[in-house]
Formats: sequence, structure tokens, C-alpha cells
Amino acid sequence: RAAMEAAELRVGFVGAGRMAAGLAQGLLRAGKVPASSILASAPSDKNLDAWRESGCRTTHCNLEVLQESTLVFLATKPHVLPGVLQEIRPAVGPHHIVVSMAAGVSLQTLQRLLPAGTRVLRLMPNLPCVVQAGAIVFARGSSAGDGEATLLKNLLTSCGLCEEVPESYINIHTGLSGSGVAYVYLFAEALAEGAVKMGMPGSLASRIAAQTLLGAAKMLLETGEHPAKLRGDVCTPGGTTIHALHQLEKGALRATVMSAVEAATSRARDMAKD
Repeated sequence: RAAMEAAELRVGFVGAGRMAAGLAQGLLRAGKVPASSILASAPSDKNLDAWRESGCRTTHCNLEVLQESTLVFLATKPHVLPGVLQEIRPAVGPHHIVVSMAAGVSLQTLQRLLPAGTRVLRLMPNLPCVVQAGAIVFARGSSAGDGEATLLKNLLTSCGLCEEVPESYINIHTGLSGSGVAYVYLFAEALAEGAVKMGMPGSLASRIAAQTLLGAAKMLLETGEHPAKLRGDVCTPGGTTIHALHQLEKGALRATVMSAVEAATSRARDMAKD
């Protein structure tokens, strides 16, 4: 039934930045929703041109998105969202499913600013959604049921990993995955620079570093093994890997990364209170 609904779904985006575009591309590439069923709004044409090139419809009017769509993604900046909710509130009806992608805006706030009984969910994607390798978590509001959660999950699996979680995990996801891609880029850069130091050209070193990360991540996901087990498998007695790992331990890599996730999570929690 969810598959049938997806075919008839009309999907709207209020806000048309990179993350919204990434999700829309995922839906289009997976053939989940035809481009003609997607409508995006933004104040200027700056971001909308790319949507038009994909065959999506665009508008400058947020209310038009509500009138034309059943599943509506709110993809504005967090500080803009309360004003947008006030503007669209009169057009929100029981047939709508409203999905907020704004960081730091709680389900409680969303439910307060939308009509009572609105089916609302909160979604936190990360940037690799743009290449269909995202990590997405979502939590449902009090009026959203299993049907809405299943629909969202079926649609967004085309953008990467998609998991339903308690709302309290969303800030942790931000620290682990939203910000986490930047930690990985830093690590990839350091790996490549190590190879450059030893005499390999930078562009080759960067490609190999990226493929190394991709392969390691794929093995984690596909084997389901604990990372420590896979790490142990690479270490032969007296070999190259264990010598390298000793240096990483001396540099407190693990403690530093744990502190990074903690710092980003705490910052996300602070921003939610502002």
C-alpha cells in the first residue's frame, strides 16, 4: 500500500537548499516520485534553477506548496522556521504529512506552531544524502502513526541509511553523523598527507584514501562485525599495521574523536535551547 501511495504522492519542499535538493535527487534517482510531482519553494531563483533542470516545479509562494502537496518537507534555516510555520498554518490540513528538517526545532515546538492534530515528523539528514549515501534519522510527533513512519522510511531509503529513533537521539546523530562527515574529511586529508610525505602524488593519495574509507565502511555495514574485530583482522604480529596503530594510540585518536562527538552533540543541544 505504501508503494501505491508513493506513486500518487505529491511532495513539496519549503526551502530549496543543498539538503532539500539532495533528498529530492534521491527520490528521483530511485524512481520513487516523478519530477512532475515535486514542488519546491524559495524566496529567490538562486537555488530553484537546479530544481527546474531536474524537471521539478518551483514557486516563490510557500502556501502554494501546501496547496499542491500532501507530503511537505520544511527545509528552511531554523531561525526562519517559526515565521514560515505562522505563514503556512492556515493551509495545513489533516491530509498533510509535515516533515521538518530544521536543526534544533523540537517536535513540541512544531506541534505548538501547527494546527492541533497535524501529522508531523522531525528528520535529520546529513550531507552525503546528496550522493545517496546519507545517514538519516527521524522521530514522529504524537499524531504521526506507523503509516507515516513507514512511508517516510520507504521513500528515504533511496537516500541512504534511514532509521526511526526517539527524538532525544537527534542531537546525538547531529554530533555523530551531521558534523561527523567533517571529521572523516579531516582524517582522509591526514591519511593522504602522510602518503604525500612518503613520496606519493597528492591527487592519487587522496583517491586511495577515499576508497580506503569507503571500503572500510562498506565492510562494517555488510559484515555487521564490531569495528575492533575487523581492526584486529588487519593486524599481523610484528607487522606494519600494529606499528601504525601504536602511533594513533599515542596520539589519543579514540579519545579525541569521542570528545569531538560529545562537543558537537552538546552544541546541538545548546542550540535547541536558544
